Amino acid sequence: MSAEWSLAAAIDAVADAVPDREMLVWTSVRRTYAEVQQRTKGLGAFFRARGLGVQRERAELERWECGQSRVAVLLSNCPEYVETMIGAFRARAVPFNVNHHYHPAEVAALLDQIGTEAIVYHRRLGPLLTEAGLSDRLLVDVDDGSGVAPLSDSVPFAAAVATEWGADAAGVCALPTPWPDDLYLVCTGGTTGRPKGVLWRQGDIYVAGMGGAEDATVESIGATTVGPRRVWFAVPPLMHAAAQWTVFSTLHNGGTVVLHDDAGPFDARAILETVEREGVQLFAIVGDAYARPLVDELRARSYDLSALAQMGTGGAMTSPDLKHALLELLPNLTIIDGYGASETGGMAFGASQRNAETREFHGAAGAAVLSEDRSRFLEPGEDEIGWTARVGRVPLGYLNDPDATERTFPIVDGRRVAVPGDRATIGADGAMVLLGRDSLVINSGGEKIFVEEVEEAVRRHPDVLDALVVGRPSERFGEEVVALVQCRPGTTVTGADVRAFVAETISRFKAPRAVLLCDRIARHPSGKADYRWAREAAVDAVEVGA
Repeated sequence: MSAEWSLAAAIDAVADAVPDREMLVWTSVRRTYAEVQQRTKGLGAFFRARGLGVQRERAELERWECGQSRVAVLLSNCPEYVETMIGAFRARAVPFNVNHHYHPAEVAALLDQIGTEAIVYHRRLGPLLTEAGLSDRLLVDVDDGSGVAPLSDSVPFAAAVATEWGADAAGVCALPTPWPDDLYLVCTGGTTGRPKGVLWRQGDIYVAGMGGAEDATVESIGATTVGPRRVWFAVPPLMHAAAQWTVFSTLHNGGTVVLHDDAGPFDARAILETVEREGVQLFAIVGDAYARPLVDELRARSYDLSALAQMGTGGAMTSPDLKHALLELLPNLTIIDGYGASETGGMAFGASQRNAETREFHGAAGAAVLSEDRSRFLEPGEDEIGWTARVGRVPLGYLNDPDATERTFPIVDGRRVAVPGDRATIGADGAMVLLGRDSLVINSGGEKIFVEEVEEAVRRHPDVLDALVVGRPSERFGEEVVALVQCRPGTTVTGADVRAFVAETISRFKAPRAVLLCDRIARHPSGKADYRWAREAAVDAVEVGA
């Protein structure tokens, strides 16, 4: 294996090559690579002065253990989010994402579960920490203009980054040397259960999810910065892994990251105005929850998006109808469907262009499909529904959870594998056809029904704005398919209409047998479906016939 990289070292290689290039853009804030390098070294020294860093090296630990201090990041999108991560890496501490939409009890449970020593937070979220009983940790506050006072003994972020980071009186540098074995920790969304802390070696996530090359050198990293700057727009919240990967993939290749201000509701007009103003070349969205309002806004107003070449979508399905609409509205666009998970990194990709749309995914390095019994890898063309998997650069495990580590990261044919829980087939040409998450499969009358296929069919109805599909108990079928439907303003549909429409495009046994019309479909801030809400709401769905 070639020499590996820590994340801080990779960023420094870029900063040394293009110090004056804009690195982070957010509202009116614009910071260069040199400025962020200086600020994050100061923050790293601040963390070190407060005792954060390494207690036990990787070689002394089981793969589900962490020997480094953990730093919670409780922020909306802003430059300080990225700076906190890099600053913690410099101190050899481990930053991790916290969903600031959680209830106080959920925040308290997560931070206790992770073993948090420090918290960097937006001031408006200080009361959340107080209610959660977490104000006794090392606190660093970011002034968000909310007018909320910082918590007692909290250190302003501006003061923390101003910490002197050079050599001390004895000539010893205040900053340690980060290592590729240092950890990157990302907490799963917990959409189908309790959140888990996924532990990656930095040397692995650099290649598997953050745009790094397997054989990267200082010279090759510097070479990626040559030529016109690339501008990428990270629209989803940084508190989710996919957005972090978009940001670091851009930075590791010398690009400029534009961050969306996600403190308020999703605003398609503001997003498209940003794409136009900043000359964005690539931006990332999360499925239909983002794509639908963007399509509506593009139909309503004209924008100069001539610089825009690619749109990345992942984290949730983007339906073919919406992809088709985007490609008709933006004929020079390429839509990159990304498939991955916190447990795999970016694992497979599919590219659609106008008049050349696809639902197939071609695997990245290490991508594979396991057999149903997880005993072997499927060969191209085998007629079996298996499990998506990645081999090689995969996480070490789940923090403090040896049992879940063994289940999700098994050894197959002597190789360590990550199995995120999604089902797929593999075509004769080696392309994956993704079917959906196994935990969301409905077993109705002995037939396996993948909810994403049914959701896609329901959303094609011209009067449907959004929809989720779940199963609920049925005396006749064991489980039955239930659709939760949000209509477009000014329209109405009946449950029978929905079932009949779906049965025109997919097998009738997959069509919803019960439908609940909702004022709003509940989704997480990332755009991902809230299936816990959907299962609870499905109790009230009305039967619509055989």
